[in-house]
Amino acid sequence: MTTRTQLSRLGLFDAKVPRYTSYPTAPHFSDAVSPGDFASWIEAVPENGTVSLYLHVPFCRRLCWFCACRTQGTATLSPVAAYVETLKAELEMLKAHLPRGIRLSRLHWGGGTPTLLSPEMMRDLIGKVQEVADFADHYEFSVEIDPNEIDGERLDVLAEGGMNRASIGVQDFDAQIQETIGRPQGYELTRQAVEMIRARGVASLNADILYGLPHQSRARITETVQKLLSFAPDRVALYGYAHVPWMAKRQQMIPSDALPTPSERLDLFETARRLFVWDGYAEIGIDHFAAPDDGLAIAQKTGKLRRNFQGYTDDTSEVLIGLGASSISRFPQGYAQNAPATSAYTAAVREGRFATSRGHAFQGEDKLRARMIEMLMCNFRIDSAELTARYGADADALSAMFRRANEAFDDMLEITEEGLFIPPEARPLTRMIARSFDAYDLSKAGHSSAI
Repeated sequence: MTTRTQLSRLGLFDAKVPRYTSYPTAPHFSDAVSPGDFASWIEAVPENGTVSLYLHVPFCRRLCWFCACRTQGTATLSPVAAYVETLKAELEMLKAHLPRGIRLSRLHWGGGTPTLLSPEMMRDLIGKVQEVADFADHYEFSVEIDPNEIDGERLDVLAEGGMNRASIGVQDFDAQIQETIGRPQGYELTRQAVEMIRARGVASLNADILYGLPHQSRARITETVQKLLSFAPDRVALYGYAHVPWMAKRQQMIPSDALPTPSERLDLFETARRLFVWDGYAEIGIDHFAAPDDGLAIAQKTGKLRRNFQGYTDDTSEVLIGLGASSISRFPQGYAQNAPATSAYTAAVREGRFATSRGHAFQGEDKLRARMIEMLMCNFRIDSAELTARYGADADALSAMFRRANEAFDDMLEITEEGLFIPPEARPLTRMIARSFDAYDLSKAGHSSAI
């Protein structure tokens, strides 16, 4: 059994590593990818195929102190309305470049607070998306919902527009913790939002909570998880809070001396993890949980689990198109990211061009290593046969990489004829193990705690 001493010796409590929602990770993007590349990659999507579409709304009525997302506060809907018009123009540009017969396997609205939109804005935006592409069979339309910023009328519009998955941010139900992170959101308010969502026939509910928050203890996270379980969510994301006040200035409002130590963070994660498992949830990758009949659990069992910028997914589409300020797109050719500043994004679209400001075109071993890392993050194993068949990987070179990784982690990993496997006792190290297959220089990029 792995001990805390062994985990500490291997650097778990000190390491800063990527979350690996892409490879290479975003700090390695450059301005070498242009709006023209983005347009040509869209045009190269096979006719009658499927794509995923992400729409980013970077506005919030309030700015939660814990959040490191690129968002901006607004007291009125005027800038939001102007932004929606820009999104509609960008959708029209996308429509002009998409090949015939494209359908949407996934549609996701994120932010920020997409439920900040008025019912009229929501209806207008849904209509514009429908002009671009129809939903595919077994589609998923998900929306990030702030219980503080939702009502029946807006939910009616979303449900009528096809929303079949809702994602609510909980973070923690403890009043002191909520006050410390600038996120007041009581249990009753959240329960009412969940009941409104369920009453409209939305088939699936996702919830996000955080561990590693200030003043969090095992008793407090236990109470939060038990309250969350009363909603019977279909999926739960248990994310580690990333305290990066040098990047997200608002986090300077959070007292660093109230944060748990890295070892205490592991205790918090394990406490919550055990509660979800005891309640019958399947463990999905490093930080997600799903009901046994949920798509993520099924994808994991059938080897189809994937990882992208929204975390774990059962979406099999090879193309994810991100629209809106700072959104990132993924194509078989590489990644493309829109200008992060709303002003720069808006200016580009108003000039009739895509707002791509940077990205990365795949080269060399990028696709091979991306798949190796994704395998580890999703399934805790690397399948040598798939890498050889799909990417022409050399079996001897793979074996050498596996041996080096195993040596770096005290021979805790298992190497077989099938490939590399991370046993349960070593899984807290998964992101660090994945890093050992990353060929890019990570010394200049700031990343979050490994636990």
